[in-house]
Amino acid sequence: MNLSQATMALIAALSASSKLRGISAFTQPARFALRNIQHIQLFSTTEEETTQLSSSASDFPLAGKSVDDVLPRLRFAPSPTGSLHVGGARTALYNWLMAQKGQLDFPDSESGFVVRVEDTDQARSTKESEQSVLKDLLWLGLKWDEGPDNKGVKYGPYRQSERGEMYVKLANKLLEEGKAYRCFCTPEELEELRAEQESQGLQPRYDGRWRDADPELVQQKLDEGTPFTVRFKVAPGSRVVIDDIVRGTVAWDADATVGDFILLRSNGIPVYNFCVAVDDAKMGISTVIRAEEHLTNTLRQGLILDALGAPRPRYAHCSLILGEDKQKLSKRHGATSCDQFRLDGFLPDAMINYLALLGWNDGSDNEIYTRDELVEVFDLKRVVKSPSVFDMEKLKWVNGQHMKLMTVEDLRDLVKEQLSFENVWQEGSSMDDQIVNDFSFAATALAKQMMETTKDGALNAKVVLNYGLPATFDELQDECAKKMIKMGNFYP
Repeated sequence: MNLSQATMALIAALSASSKLRGISAFTQPARFALRNIQHIQLFSTTEEETTQLSSSASDFPLAGKSVDDVLPRLRFAPSPTGSLHVGGARTALYNWLMAQKGQLDFPDSESGFVVRVEDTDQARSTKESEQSVLKDLLWLGLKWDEGPDNKGVKYGPYRQSERGEMYVKLANKLLEEGKAYRCFCTPEELEELRAEQESQGLQPRYDGRWRDADPELVQQKLDEGTPFTVRFKVAPGSRVVIDDIVRGTVAWDADATVGDFILLRSNGIPVYNFCVAVDDAKMGISTVIRAEEHLTNTLRQGLILDALGAPRPRYAHCSLILGEDKQKLSKRHGATSCDQFRLDGFLPDAMINYLALLGWNDGSDNEIYTRDELVEVFDLKRVVKSPSVFDMEKLKWVNGQHMKLMTVEDLRDLVKEQLSFENVWQEGSSMDDQIVNDFSFAATALAKQMMETTKDGALNAKVVLNYGLPATFDELQDECAKKMIKMGNFYP
């Protein structure tokens, strides 16, 4: 059967449409390597970059201000080690929604949605993953105001691998102020300490043996070129308390919990929490919305921000998303990456709608929202603390409701794309061919009222192609079917 015959078969099948059922069915560059172990300076930063970073090393946009009174600046900070999954997409969405509200309230301001790539994990970060995540964000319609593709922007660069000079300067600042110190412990010594503490039933933590070391001994080690880490000096009795927008008051006894933690590794690479704290401060981030698994990171980040003299942002830690078995959502629960949902025929607006509902509601019974409606009604204070369960059937229902709001013309190209995924087209067919568009239109019209995804339209079309229907309209024997086709004008 050629494409013309297949189109006619689909058209003929309209007569039986009431009987059909839908198919519901780094290596990073040497930027972080040491050039001079005593002063911890980095390779690969250009003179222009160094000048730019140096001039702003101590400048925190929110210094001296209350984060409750500043323009909303929010960030999504993915690590490029894989695809964008449901949890990350929801985090990005909540940040984007709050930034959009800020821009409506403060047009032509620095309020905005920032995408920052946290790529200091040299072993796992890849450019391919970064591009995949950014592509998925764009598919969802979560366009950023500042990000890694922006050049010469005030608070850039937006990849941590390009901000190394800044981290080192601030680490040196903490060293000079006595808020950090060099630790010359070997890995073997630290392992021995850990084993000894565990054997005594103690929580492993650094014992501060280099915290108050003799300056002459420190200088001797430096002169010998002995590798060292830079550790943060946790003040005795220090506590960190935050008023989390979602979780309420959360407090930690810092001295008893973490001990003196590392800021810079012995190879000069800054650790995750140091980078995050510095970046939030330097970029003027007013509110951090992220998953609850990052809650414990807030302790170290809060200590670092306080030591730097930078205000802490407001925090909102959202509960995890679970599978239907009440375990953390993962690949074993089926599709979890945004790109897979695209391939499976879900609409970006439906994904946005459903993701918003995973932990939030506006207090009404409404479950279907346009993007603009979400921007209008979304409020972090209505995000709940309890975990959300990802329900694929509910997502399909939401997707189906959004498709019902669209015309056949609106959906045709989406179904055409799904037909391509299903290898329906003959080799050499152009997606601009009239017959391809006609076939896609007919497939969409046939399945529109019953399909839950655009993929259903393509799968229904494949079913119809196996019906053995006549190849042309004139060969169709069913007069009722002919009449229905004429009424629908599904013929040349």
